[in-house]
Amino acid sequence: KGLFVTLEISGWAMVLTLVFGLTTTLLRRSNSLSGRFLARCYLEVIRNTPLLVQLYLFYFVMAPILGLSRTLTGILALAAFEGAFAAEIIRAGIEAVHRSQWDAARSLGLSLAQTYRLVVLPQAVQMMLPPMAGLFVSLIKHSAIVSTIAIFDLTNEARNVISETFMSFEIWLTTAAIYLVLTISLSVAVSRLEAHYKRKKY
Repeated sequence: KGLFVTLEISGWAMVLTLVFGLTTTLLRRSNSLSGRFLARCYLEVIRNTPLLVQLYLFYFVMAPILGLSRTLTGILALAAFEGAFAAEIIRAGIEAVHRSQWDAARSLGLSLAQTYRLVVLPQAVQMMLPPMAGLFVSLIKHSAIVSTIAIFDLTNEARNVISETFMSFEIWLTTAAIYLVLTISLSVAVSRLEAHYKRKKY
């Protein structure tokens, strides 16, 4: 039961991480001074404060104001934290695309949005896959922290079983093995996706 909760939280957090990361990257690369300022503030605040403190801020400050559930609060806190690091990965991937690609898109009369969608991002994805896989693995491991706000994920359910059986070693070893299976499975899936892009390219 706790595993399914962890998968749900991690899955939604991954989707929002990409949204936060891409939005932040586009704001940083935009001509808007306020957009660049907001993106920079977001990055500095998130990267220079602990995840646990951010989770408590979301849970005790934002959640009561916005009426968010515990699960949604945990998802948003994880996505906001990992999104700051995803933004740097996406930015590096976009900037790695050769300038000639941008010039070619402009010569074809493509708008900036079309250039990103049809030319730049498809090429940047392949370069972003390895570091993004590492980020998602980190996200799955960080998801255990939502147990501190009474979300019954894998870690919290493990605590409950230990309190009933007093089998600390066996339960924590099993829990660690489950997390290991999740992260290895994700790494394998991303590796296959990366190989697919390489075959498609050549």
